[in-house]
Amino acid sequence: MNIRSALVPVLAVALAIAVGAVIIALSGSSPVDAYRALIEGSLSDPKSIGRTLEKATPLVMGGLAVAFAFKAGLFNIGGQGQLVVGAIIAGAVGYGISDLPWIIHAPLALLVGALAGAAWGAIPGVLKATRGAHEVITTIMLNFVALNLTDWLASKVWREPGVIVRTPRIEPSAEIPRWGEIPTGFFLAVVAALACWYLLRGTTFGFEIQSVGLNADAARYAGISVRRIFVTTMAISGMLAGLGGAIETNGIVGRYEPGFNAGLGFEGITIALLARTHPLGVIPAAILIGAMQAGGSMMQFKADVQPEITKIIQALILVFVATPIIVRWLLNKREADELSVSSTWGS
Repeated sequence: MNIRSALVPVLAVALAIAVGAVIIALSGSSPVDAYRALIEGSLSDPKSIGRTLEKATPLVMGGLAVAFAFKAGLFNIGGQGQLVVGAIIAGAVGYGISDLPWIIHAPLALLVGALAGAAWGAIPGVLKATRGAHEVITTIMLNFVALNLTDWLASKVWREPGVIVRTPRIEPSAEIPRWGEIPTGFFLAVVAALACWYLLRGTTFGFEIQSVGLNADAARYAGISVRRIFVTTMAISGMLAGLGGAIETNGIVGRYEPGFNAGLGFEGITIALLARTHPLGVIPAAILIGAMQAGGSMMQFKADVQPEITKIIQALILVFVATPIIVRWLLNKREADELSVSSTWGS
């Protein structure tokens, strides 16, 4: 990613914040007080930082899932379904197995959840490789299947007795601990981002993935199995989303409850676009959105800003990043001004 490309998401965020300030002012609140409260609620002390990283962890994994698939020219919109499948399976392993030491139980729950996500992600990969079915359509359809399947499992098969529809709480040996106020799951997400970056940048398999993404016909002519790349890439993408759901269940919530992670998989699309599909760029992008989510309640409490405002700002970021005409116009205008000044001084 060159400097010019990196400036696009930075300016997109700046524009979204500026437009958000106008909206906050029109709603009758102070933009300065609102953004001060946002920072206070997300980055002012170890507890708020921990809350931000807690929000950011599944966003990193969801963003990685979308970004990794995109490198092979695939648009994985099924992150939500892959995430909830991984989340409920990890929860089932977490409460269904006892008398295991933590060093075995917690990694086992994460591994099984990740594999469940991989299996769910591989389905649209196989359909595309063998039948030519477009992954956007199949992943959207599988989202509905996954949500209804997990709702049924939580309400009928693995339901905890009581009024609330949820699975039993996981065993302490399956919990992902915290490092002070910081969730350990965030470090796992960072390791996953580094692994994806290395896989794409420093391995033959990563080269094949990117070759298929750039030109599948040329890659096929060069001897690369495009079908294999489609299936394995979607499986890895699903594994990343499933691991995000497993971390959410075993590291934050402690059980699976339908609706607790609603929208996390779809927000991965925002994260991936904001990061320009760069695996390492996903980390700061997720922290930014996580901070907005963590500080939203403080904005409402201290600045009388409705929580929907943060959603509007997130949507504006997505709009400016996905359609960067305005951002690129600003960049081109700045370069033209610099050229004009240079020409004037040189004349």
